[in-house]
Amino acid sequence: MTMPEIGEIAPAFELQTDAGETVRLADFHGKRVVLFFYPRADTSGCTIEACGFRDSYSAYEDEDVVILGISPDTVEDQAKFSQKYNFPYPLLADADHRVAELYGVWGKNRFGHLQVLRTTFVIDEQGVIEQVFKRVKPEGHSEQVLASFAS
Repeated sequence: MTMPEIGEIAPAFELQTDAGETVRLADFHGKRVVLFFYPRADTSGCTIEACGFRDSYSAYEDEDVVILGISPDTVEDQAKFSQKYNFPYPLLADADHRVAELYGVWGKNRFGHLQVLRTTFVIDEQGVIEQVFKRVKPEGHSEQVLASFAS
């Protein structure tokens, strides 16, 4: 599947959180959502990226923005990752990488291995993709996304 573009409706999905709860993108209609895809829980780059969102969480709350992290890990792996680093936002388990494929972020990395390609989508209050950050560098990414909200 191709990656949805700015101005398109964000693909709908339903996944389990690290707490075992079911979450649908539609649950957040009326709020801006930062949906960040990362390759694997508790690896160095993914930890840096996820901790950046954790450390900036209050600034996102001030902007009334929901943060959702998503990777092809199991609910159990997401729970361990979340508990270890005390993330205040849900991590979504996409173990069959169905949602990653839906968003066009399941592909070959530079070594030819299939994985989630680190990508972040900002979805507006009506469910329309507002921003796409491709080939994300984990360091400073949260600040980069926050800066995009400044008008």
